[in-house]
Amino acid sequence: MADHSTMKLGRSAIKTDSRTLQMARYLSPTLPPAPSARDWTHGIANWGYMLNNTLSDCTIAGIGHAIQVWSANNGAEITIPDPVILSYYEKWDGYNPADPGTDRGGIEIDVLKQWQKSGFDQHKLLAFADPVYTNLGEIRQAINLFGGVYIGLNLPNSAQTQEVWDVVPNGGPNAEAGSWGGHCVFVPAYDPNGFTCITWGAPKTMTNAFWLAYVDEAHTLLSQDWIDQQGSPAGFNLDQLKSDLSLIH
Repeated sequence: MADHSTMKLGRSAIKTDSRTLQMARYLSPTLPPAPSARDWTHGIANWGYMLNNTLSDCTIAGIGHAIQVWSANNGAEITIPDPVILSYYEKWDGYNPADPGTDRGGIEIDVLKQWQKSGFDQHKLLAFADPVYTNLGEIRQAINLFGGVYIGLNLPNSAQTQEVWDVVPNGGPNAEAGSWGGHCVFVPAYDPNGFTCITWGAPKTMTNAFWLAYVDEAHTLLSQDWIDQQGSPAGFNLDQLKSDLSLIH
């Protein structure tokens, strides 16, 4: 049995912005559905906690894991050192190591806006565009085209001891299992049965039912590193996205 009960979470709240780009706007009607399975983990053996075993920095740890995935698929894997992870948790989420009370986590959209504005350890985020988080086909397409998706969940207490995250029978969001809290993870893989995220230094699989019950936000990350190496995906209108982006900055 898994035991994640001592691990930290850290997605403190959900924030929305009416200006956020919507992924569906940039998908060609002729784009075929995503393949039935995709796995961008590329055999990575050591993911690292990215400090999320001791700090509520999952919004920053998720970025670190995304960079690992993208870099591993585009040459040589890059693992962001813990001191760099810590520095961004301080800058973007307001953590002060001298004051444990400031270990309050962060808000995904705020972190992504900071990344887009100023970069993360020389890794640029061109933009982020939101798929509909309840539309599993759109989520799979985001993973297929861009190497993963950055999501938020409201985890139930049952997730602390499950090998595979699944819905508790006869339960639902925050029902019988009780609420553990908000968490942020990067999801670089899926198959017909569910999705695989990276959290607490390891891959973690969740069923489709679990996703639909507990995931409550999702963001497609358009990494400059990924696009420079992979090119703009066929069927994705990057030029239109850049035009729309220029109107909101």
